[in-house]
Amino acid sequence: MSAAEPTAALRGIRVIDMAAVVMGPYAAQILGDFGADVIKVEPPAGDMTRFTHPQRHEGMGALALNVNRNKRSLSLDLKSAEGREVFLDLVRSADVLITNTRPGGLRRLGLDYESLAAVNPRLVYCSAQGFRSDSDRADHAAYDEIVQSGSGLADLMRRATGTPTYVPTILADKVCALTIVYAALIAVIHQRATGQGQHVEVPMTDTMLAFNLVEHLAGQTFEPPAGPVGFPRSLSAGHRAMPTADGWACIIPYTPRDIRTFFTAIDRPDLAGDERFATSGQLAKHYSDLYELIEQLSPERTTAEWARICADNSIPFSPVLDLDHAAEDPYFTDGGLLSVAEHPTEGTYRVVGNPLAFSGTPPTIRSHTPALGQHTTELLTELGYDAATIADLVAKSVVGTPGTGA
Repeated sequence: MSAAEPTAALRGIRVIDMAAVVMGPYAAQILGDFGADVIKVEPPAGDMTRFTHPQRHEGMGALALNVNRNKRSLSLDLKSAEGREVFLDLVRSADVLITNTRPGGLRRLGLDYESLAAVNPRLVYCSAQGFRSDSDRADHAAYDEIVQSGSGLADLMRRATGTPTYVPTILADKVCALTIVYAALIAVIHQRATGQGQHVEVPMTDTMLAFNLVEHLAGQTFEPPAGPVGFPRSLSAGHRAMPTADGWACIIPYTPRDIRTFFTAIDRPDLAGDERFATSGQLAKHYSDLYELIEQLSPERTTAEWARICADNSIPFSPVLDLDHAAEDPYFTDGGLLSVAEHPTEGTYRVVGNPLAFSGTPPTIRSHTPALGQHTTELLTELGYDAATIADLVAKSVVGTPGTGA
């Protein structure tokens, strides 16, 4: 890196990604984007995301490509005594460890916090699982749908739509991944100041309940309750994108002033002076009425016409993005969020970049998702293993055969 190049904010921090699927790997990828040395420790069979479809080659599914860049891969059998010793050597060199294995499984492998802190007292050990480790559900399986249900997110969907459905994205996994990132960095700041590590726990259901209740605790914020749970604006009938003459858009005059301006701009003075929307207090009782009116009016103009009216009058507006065409949208391509790259084994593929903008320490993509075990020899050599020992570990299937790739 030359003096003119930006500094990697997390350079010098080693992270062990001992996690599977999306939550932990996504968090570790973000740390890698900012310069951390992220080592993905995978079982000999590989992380299950490697086998999701679509894919061009076995073990390099699209989902794996989206959560494993800026990492080095070590394929390791943690159930073997020799594999565990290799892992402990790696732990001695690490600053942060991320895992989403359930507590019981970690204890059986001797990879719980207490065991690893005895090897490296400076280790920030970040565990994320469905439920708190001190609860009777600590070892219950928990995928995104379980957490959406257990944290009340499915109930919010019931209140809004009449049916307790799931949000069609793995929201809990990704929100908790972001929580892992800031939790780990807080602990690293403490580690740097004191030399001490600690156990950081991110229970998914608790994290998502806290996330959901920011606005939806509502009347139950007070004791005794001043009303029910639920943020009225979000749960009101008609809180959805509106049909236009040629598509769909979010047209959402938000404040009483916005509403007066909006209806004036479309030559509806009768609605601009409507008492139902005159004050914030009145508006709070009549969100559904507002949405119904907009839905009646929105088909009268094209999306482009609504965009112009709203832009001219500073009214919140957005067309509905068709995800099939996201990569063609100049807003995203000009900003560099969606770009095309060449993977050494997978060929041309689309990269979803890190959305953050830092003037001094921007995120970078330094390497593509590695093949399973691609960096095994490199990492073991760094840990002090000689060629003969590495060959013996490969022969015994303690470590995977080094792969090839980026």
